[in-house]
Amino acid sequence: MALFALYCLDKPGALETRLSIRPEHVAYLKSNESILRMCGPLLDAKGDMNGSLIVVEVEDEAAAKAFSAGDPFAKNGVFASVDIRSFNRTMGSWT
Repeated sequence: MALFALYCLDKPGALETRLSIRPEHVAYLKSNESILRMCGPLLDAKGDMNGSLIVVEVEDEAAAKAFSAGDPFAKNGVFASVDIRSFNRTMGSWT
């Protein structure tokens, strides 16, 4: 198993869509809780959500990509970009 960080940036003006789809997104995350190591929204200068940071522990990058593709935010065009990177936790604690 390996850790992958998903850095997801919303399209400009996507906040309303994000908020309307958020219950589906949260349900998706909860249904995949066994692989989640950390997740939460990115915030702009006003404190509005404008992206997501998700760390998953999965078999490989293909599994991280499959998880990302299944996210309702991705399926409904909220994200402008999703950057998936291998991640090595060296310090800190997970909540």
